[in-house]
Amino acid sequence: MKRVFNFSAGPSMLPLEVLERAGAEITDANGTGQSVMEMSHRSKDYKPIIEKTEALLRELMDIPANYRVLFLQGGASLQFAMIPLNLAGAEQGAPRKKAAYVDTGVWADKAIKEAAKYVDVDVVASSRDKGCVYIPDAPPPPKDAAFYHITLNNTIIGTKWNKLPETGDVPLATDASSCILSEPLDVSKFGVIYAGAQKNLGPAGTTVIIVRDDLVGNAPSWVPTMLRYDVHAKEGSMYNTPPCYGVYVVGLVLEWVKEQGGVEALAKHNREKAALLYDYLDNSKTFLSPIEKSSRSLMNIPFVYRSAPEDKKSDLEKRFVQESAKEGLANLAGHRLVGGMRASIYNAMPIEGVKALIDFMTRFEKNMGSN
Repeated sequence: MKRVFNFSAGPSMLPLEVLERAGAEITDANGTGQSVMEMSHRSKDYKPIIEKTEALLRELMDIPANYRVLFLQGGASLQFAMIPLNLAGAEQGAPRKKAAYVDTGVWADKAIKEAAKYVDVDVVASSRDKGCVYIPDAPPPPKDAAFYHITLNNTIIGTKWNKLPETGDVPLATDASSCILSEPLDVSKFGVIYAGAQKNLGPAGTTVIIVRDDLVGNAPSWVPTMLRYDVHAKEGSMYNTPPCYGVYVVGLVLEWVKEQGGVEALAKHNREKAALLYDYLDNSKTFLSPIEKSSRSLMNIPFVYRSAPEDKKSDLEKRFVQESAKEGLANLAGHRLVGGMRASIYNAMPIEGVKALIDFMTRFEKNMGSN
């Protein structure tokens, strides 16, 4: 069976070269006679792997020296708690601190609800008035806010921030899970950047956190050890056993990114892919992108039928997904909360995959017209 074009939102497709190398090294990594899955994280064989992975990420993202890079577990969802606990947690009996959030969809809402357990959340802007199909104008944060949180790319809805909010001295924190390494990002604009690996970085199970030095070590005494940035930073992400194999594959992906010409080259490629698909959707008589043009994601492109009877819409969506899968175009169903269809075209998706999708959609439209 030949490989499909995998449009899944995550876990998503990895570069073929990375999979082939990981496969070739599955029983003997770097001439050690063992798999990375079998290595002690304290061993002389594993230490160079995690150190090289961090060095590559620092190089590719131009991460300043006053930022720590952590490889943890728990996905971006655990960071919904770790961010407020480490940046705005209060000692027991002390008044709760305040944090500013912008609500742009499902994952932003989850972050808000989790943070509200530990801090007073001020939702300073929201796009829910139009179903989150745009990025709202973001006002400055309250002066007493401990941090300001945004979801940089909204995987389910398909929007992204093109202009960061001005936060002054208030640290900006962001979930960059579905757009990290897709285009250049000025790390110095942020206090914390976090990302689950399973979209652009590697396999599920690894989470990357990039946190500024002055934001490490501020958690109140009651915060559990495993949820403290200072503990993980002091131990170089090895306070406990890290996701060893995941970090290794992230390292292979980062080597691949460098071989492609770095983030700038990938950004050019990603813009070309997205422009092709959006141009098709904007001119299609059958499909459309529901997202406002100024806020469209490069990575996640939802689309719906332009006109479909409500009682037949679900069946039409299922038909599209089933027929596309037969063509080797996998995982095009929209998220279960919003329906429709969605093409996630992360870094590893070649332009041939987007062209194959457009070709299928063109033929699908003709067949619909003849039915």
